[in-house]
Amino acid sequence: MATASPPSGLLRFVPALDALRTYSLAAARADFVAGLTVAAVAVPQAMAYGLSAGVPAEHGLYTAIVMTTVGALLDSSRQLINGPTNAISIAVLSALAPFPEEEKLAGAVFLALLIGCFQTLITLARLGDLTRYISHSVVVGFTFGASALLVLDQWKHLLGLRAMGDPHDHFLVRLFRTLTEGGPIHTPTAAIGIGTIALLVAVRWVKSKLGSTLFPDLLLVVVVMSAVTGLLGLDGQGVKVVGEIPAKLPGFVLPHLSWRFVTELSDSALAIALLGLLEAIAMAKGIAAQTGQKLDLNQQCLSEGLANVSGSFFQCIPGSGSLTRSAINQQAGAATQWSGVWSAAAVALIVLFFAPYARFIPKAALAGMLVVASSRMVDWKGLRYHTRATRFDLAIVAATAFSAVFISIEFCILIGIVLSIALTVPRVGAATLTEFVVHPNGQVDERDEEHEVPCSQMLIFGVEGELFFGSAASLEAHFGEMLRRVRETRPRVLILRVKRLRNPDAVGLHALGDFLDAVQGLGVTVLLAGLRADLRDGLTATGVTARLRPDQLFAERTKKGSSTLDAIQSAYALLGDERCAACPRAPGTPSPRLHHAVR
Repeated sequence: MATASPPSGLLRFVPALDALRTYSLAAARADFVAGLTVAAVAVPQAMAYGLSAGVPAEHGLYTAIVMTTVGALLDSSRQLINGPTNAISIAVLSALAPFPEEEKLAGAVFLALLIGCFQTLITLARLGDLTRYISHSVVVGFTFGASALLVLDQWKHLLGLRAMGDPHDHFLVRLFRTLTEGGPIHTPTAAIGIGTIALLVAVRWVKSKLGSTLFPDLLLVVVVMSAVTGLLGLDGQGVKVVGEIPAKLPGFVLPHLSWRFVTELSDSALAIALLGLLEAIAMAKGIAAQTGQKLDLNQQCLSEGLANVSGSFFQCIPGSGSLTRSAINQQAGAATQWSGVWSAAAVALIVLFFAPYARFIPKAALAGMLVVASSRMVDWKGLRYHTRATRFDLAIVAATAFSAVFISIEFCILIGIVLSIALTVPRVGAATLTEFVVHPNGQVDERDEEHEVPCSQMLIFGVEGELFFGSAASLEAHFGEMLRRVRETRPRVLILRVKRLRNPDAVGLHALGDFLDAVQGLGVTVLLAGLRADLRDGLTATGVTARLRPDQLFAERTKKGSSTLDAIQSAYALLGDERCAACPRAPGTPSPRLHHAVR
């Protein structure tokens, strides 16, 4: 495709329209083929994800039509496919667990509205870029925990057990009661469920041997199991089927507005909204790394938000970027966002013309598909990598996965994000303190504390790191150490190298100002070297520089030279003839030229 000038106005807001400026017949053909390929996978997946969210299967299909279309038009990524997903559906199921069966659909639709509103607000506040500061370990831990829950939740459908327990009980309590009190295993249902798993694994094995990545294995397995159920009349023997699916497109229906839904679903909506953004952005980045596309993360967040909001007016469940369908879309050769539009259109046609045949699809077959999908949902290589990389990543993965299973699936996301931030701030705030000395040859280097005695008249320190609230503990320790040294040695001059102190805030400036006051209160002259413009502005605004003379401030050099060396020369002028044993200024000889050990 040819290049074009940067988009503006409507074209920037709707990237799919911008793609038309350089669209070609070859790109249209590639998008059409990719869209049909994705649709073949989307139909059985959407039905399964609808059921796993606790709503009728057709609402998963509606989501694969409406949300996929809106997401495709607004996506920054050219290959990402939006719609119902495994992770989001299991989170929705958990969020709706306390609600009675007759309220679950209305709750799911309202949840899509709330999630979309949260995601849109994040976009309008320009907070989309902040998602990059949340560790990917949160997503890894969540997918592991969610996949475990998904498998556990599907046992009742897979084996034909009756769901037992109070909806307000914890998921594991209800699962235990279902397995112990849900009656004997229904043999025909179990045969369909386990047979689906075996057939799907076998088909995928054959597919891998043939080297085909685009064969619609899910669709084939669903058709086979539906045919077996219909021909043998298993639905009459107690095998639960999907039942009638309306052969119509989703119509415009206002979500049921309820203050009870707002109060009981807001926390879950925020958690799922963040999960959806993390999921979609992680996948979009992964695709962009292979295609070389430059992403607009805020636009990506906007597409997720508006897709969920739009879907809520057409009886859709919440969704996000789909890992499976996005990968298939890319492998099928999709060139632009229009492949997603073609996919949604194909799903819509299938709903209109083939919906009557869906009545024989056994729920056990969809449960078997979800069990297999759950194992592929986990990035096992990424899980091993994150748990072995650092204790930081291991803690986030373990806490997120554990809370997914033992607390709640939606709350675990917030736990992972909070833990990610809580562990990151101290690491970012770990400032370092370095002491320097001047050697007899004029070389300024880091002090070897075991073998080098510092000058008794002049101390030189450098502090490196973030001068913000997160560094408060580290800065306090370093300023305390320097103050201790000043009190012990009683030098006349302290040179403080601040060139690598970054991002000052009120807490950091206050700590630095108090330190300077304490040192000068002991009669020691402080010279600040490498003073950056932002730090100088902050010290001036808070009145610190008013307590220092102009000749005590040495601005960061932008050209040849060093503000630290200038400060040392100024210190020598202040010291005059006073020398320590290691002073390079030997009496009666010219002082050696000062220079840094490493440029």
